[in-house]
Amino acid sequence: MVGVVAQRENKAPTPITSKDVAIFDNGIEQSIRNFTPDPSPARIVLLVDNSLTIRADVDKLEQAAREFVYEIFEGDKLLIVGYDEQAEIVSDWTDDSKAMEASLKMFRKKGQPHLFDAIRAVVAEALRPVPSQKRIIVVISDGLDRGSKATFEQTLAELQTENIMVYAVQAVDRTRGAIRRDVPKPKVVIDKLAEGTGGQIFSIDEPQVAAKAICDELRQNRYVLSYVPSSAPFGQARSLLVVGNEGISVRSKSMQQPQ
Repeated sequence: MVGVVAQRENKAPTPITSKDVAIFDNGIEQSIRNFTPDPSPARIVLLVDNSLTIRADVDKLEQAAREFVYEIFEGDKLLIVGYDEQAEIVSDWTDDSKAMEASLKMFRKKGQPHLFDAIRAVVAEALRPVPSQKRIIVVISDGLDRGSKATFEQTLAELQTENIMVYAVQAVDRTRGAIRRDVPKPKVVIDKLAEGTGGQIFSIDEPQVAAKAICDELRQNRYVLSYVPSSAPFGQARSLLVVGNEGISVRSKSMQQPQ
């Protein structure tokens, strides 16, 4: 099964069906078994960069997180996690807006950003235990990682395996492009996290726009697509492409990882 975001470009409410989309696995079109709307509640992790050098003050980080507190739909739950060298829970799973807003005062800036380790910790400890639910990570960061044990490739592959979609509320790149060649550039990290999992990127300067767009999309434009691949070479990752008919925009993860 693949999580898909699909909507008509003219915003018409006409339902989108399997006849409106196509899926290609390793470049070969596949037969779609089911394509159904998924208006179910979401489990959303806000993963907030708390490292010392991020080019956003604590107030801006708080504001970016706060907008989601008041945009989630009934049944959705938020987990707020701040990270530097460690990932720490700021607010555990809840839909209590007042409790979440009060917890945001725990944000502080220190240490180095271990983004990849933080993502993998969130997947392992918070999202893998709820596999039947719609699972989302919103990264509030510029995408810089300094010192993670995990690589970017390992991190992205795990997200794709778990069918977890990543959105980004992107801060200004603190490196200004000056970074070692063997380290992925922050902007590239953000771009590939979103593109590789089917998410989107928003600016930290428009947190209300980001929160509303993401929460609305998760409740109104999410679908579940299921298919049986005609060929699945053992142990190999396969490219994945879901496309819509003219006038329909579609996003999904870009790779099907080996099970």
